[in-house]
Amino acid sequence: QVQLVESGGRLVQAGDSLRLSCLVSERTFGMYAMGWFRQAPGKEREFVATISRSGDITLYLDSVKGRFTISRDNAKNTVYLQMNSLKPEDTAVYYCAARNVVVSNRVYVRGDDYTYWGQGTQVTVSS
Repeated sequence: QVQLVESGGRLVQAGDSLRLSCLVSERTFGMYAMGWFRQAPGKEREFVATISRSGDITLYLDSVKGRFTISRDNAKNTVYLQMNSLKPEDTAVYYCAARNVVVSNRVYVRGDDYTYWGQGTQVTVSS
């Protein structure tokens, strides 16, 4: 069973930066496309960012483009989400997700495309 453990969420002020990490317990981590999603209170889960298994393809939610950066270190089985210029509307529980991609080097933006999920980490941005 693949396990994902997020960390790094906390209370910050608007304009601050934060880096989330997601450690994946899978020796073939390099074969997994990874994604970050978030869910704010009373709202549906939404896609934030995704990265291909090789790390050379990334996609972002329009509202975070230029502020957030997804990256991965396959040697450390870890995917990161660097969040800069945080806004109160970024407040949410952030989840990382993984999908085994055997053949292609593609990315995925739908939650239903992912197989494994972490437990989430809370990010709160005060104004």
